[in-house]
Amino acid sequence: MIKNKRKKNGEQFYGTATIGEKGQIVIPSEARKAMDLKKGEKLLVFGMGSEMITFTKLSKMERFVSHLTDHLNTIRAVLKKAESSKK
Repeated sequence: MIKNKRKKNGEQFYGTATIGEKGQIVIPSEARKAMDLKKGEKLLVFGMGSEMITFTKLSKMERFVSHLTDHLNTIRAVLKKAESSKK
């Protein structure tokens, strides 16, 4: 098994996974422990081009969306200011 390699920016490599007959993938145990994934927990699955798939916890995405929603007016103001400075 390949050892977990931590990069400076917090990214991790946990090894490999194989797609089973039913299309299921087992997430390596080190990754499940590091992300505190529990049985039955919902994950969002994103495709990145036709070559990459990424997973994120639904609970983390909900928190991120809530944060963005809370700060939407500030974000809009920054974007508006950036647009006007381009002109």
